[in-house]
Amino acid sequence: MDLVTIWSCLIGLAIILYVILDGFSLGVALLFRSTRNEEERDVLMSSIAPVWDANQTWLVFGGGALLVAFPMIYGVLFSALYIPLLTFIFGLIFRGVAFEFRANATRKGPWNMAFFLGSLVAVVAQGLTLGGILSGTKVAGDRFAGGPFDWLNPFSMTVGMALVAGYILLGSTYLIIKTTGTVQEWAYRRAVRSAFIVLAFQVVVTIWTPIHYPSTLSNWISPPRVYFIWAFPLIGLLAFYGVIKNLRARREALPFVFSVAFFFAGYLGLIASIYPYVVPPNITFQEAAAQHETLRFTLWGAIIVLPLVLGYTAYSYSIFRGKVGKDGYHY
Repeated sequence: MDLVTIWSCLIGLAIILYVILDGFSLGVALLFRSTRNEEERDVLMSSIAPVWDANQTWLVFGGGALLVAFPMIYGVLFSALYIPLLTFIFGLIFRGVAFEFRANATRKGPWNMAFFLGSLVAVVAQGLTLGGILSGTKVAGDRFAGGPFDWLNPFSMTVGMALVAGYILLGSTYLIIKTTGTVQEWAYRRAVRSAFIVLAFQVVVTIWTPIHYPSTLSNWISPPRVYFIWAFPLIGLLAFYGVIKNLRARREALPFVFSVAFFFAGYLGLIASIYPYVVPPNITFQEAAAQHETLRFTLWGAIIVLPLVLGYTAYSYSIFRGKVGKDGYHY
């Protein structure tokens, strides 16, 4: 395996870990306004309090790795998607400030709204970013050559709404694991509803993608890709079935596991559809990679840092593995 492939896999790993780990905490925030009282909102906050900021480590790692290993991609995408990316960052900042201030506020209402809106803005901006990438990016040489609002179109807005539904699914299935009683029953109902909405959005986006970005259709029907790419929608359908079946059986951990598999199926299907392009329809991983000396030198840093981050993350989740109540965690 060459260095470009290794770095591509590392960045892909960081992205999916961020989507899953910070995705469920953003999903919990999106559910915040539909709770009935402050006691339930306290339970939701306590469920993500020990881990929500550490989850964003993968965003930093992915962004840093992209800058080091694929500087052309970093430069083009941050020029093309400057507005949604900055909106995403500001949403996360707003969310973090609201999280901390709410804990000590006498009037929690304004901070509840700020926490919800900051999270909603961050999620929608992520969806607009992904939709903007799939919409295609105009490149001249190694520079962005399009306009500031090329990313804004009905397709990218649909992807943004789909991501909201997907994160709500992750958040609600996470709450099933972490809570008991009325909050858990409420999470079961939200999870079932959101699972069907996510499936509907996945069908719409799957049909719309080749219409919006025609080269994906040729990838879907041309050998050798045709022999494996259709496995991902099948995995997604099986994961959806697993989510619904285990929700109705009132199991706790398996709905979340199958929800993650649902995301993985869509993620891998997307990569298989556009590969080898990373900035469709012009730039491939090989074209955008830094010099091999840079890739080799920085890989040693990743080899040292990545196991430490993975170990710390696993240890954090192990420590806070119990159920959470209104007064925090109990075992």
